[in-house]
Amino acid sequence: MVAFLSILAGFIGAAAYTHSAGYFVTFMTGNTERALLGWFDGDYLLAIGAISLLFAFGLGVFVASLLRRRLWRNGHYGASVVTTVALAAAVVVDYVVSRTGGQELGFVPIMFVAFAVGALNTAFVKNGEVSVPLSYVTGTVVKLGQGIESHVSGGSVRDWLGYGLQYAAFATGALLGGVMSMLVGGEMMLIVATGVSASAILATSRSNEPAS
Repeated sequence: MVAFLSILAGFIGAAAYTHSAGYFVTFMTGNTERALLGWFDGDYLLAIGAISLLFAFGLGVFVASLLRRRLWRNGHYGASVVTTVALAAAVVVDYVVSRTGGQELGFVPIMFVAFAVGALNTAFVKNGEVSVPLSYVTGTVVKLGQGIESHVSGGSVRDWLGYGLQYAAFATGALLGGVMSMLVGGEMMLIVATGVSASAILATSRSNEPAS
């Protein structure tokens, strides 16, 4: 299940990046740097855009976490529900704003996509905190490196295999998104991502976790 949702996160990130002005919806470190450097360089539009994406991502985490606490305490499918609704909203907003179904996605739909990715990251929670941050690839690579060192120093392959598979899944999703971006427009990619996210609702609803 982690691999499936990691692929989805990578695909969404690729869809947003390749069919927009290069906006990050999975890379909040990059958005933070863009916000600060854009401000000091006098590129205020870039800075405001990056800050807006940070806010949308954080709001997605907040809303999904709140709904989880109130409605979905015994399962992690709720994050997929919020993600699917947000992606569907992005499709509708893009159609209403552009009415072209073309290659490029506007900034407002990308805000909804960032919200969706933030919500998706709350899918796996343990003791009230996120246990598997799906789009935090930097942390995954750090844990992968530590796990490999542990294996070399006398541990087992299990010390790093899970992190390796999670990274590979995210990269696979990004690769699939990149390939599809060469074939279809941004709005169609969002429709595909919405469909995959909807299927994740069914998959995760059959894999409930204990209340956290």
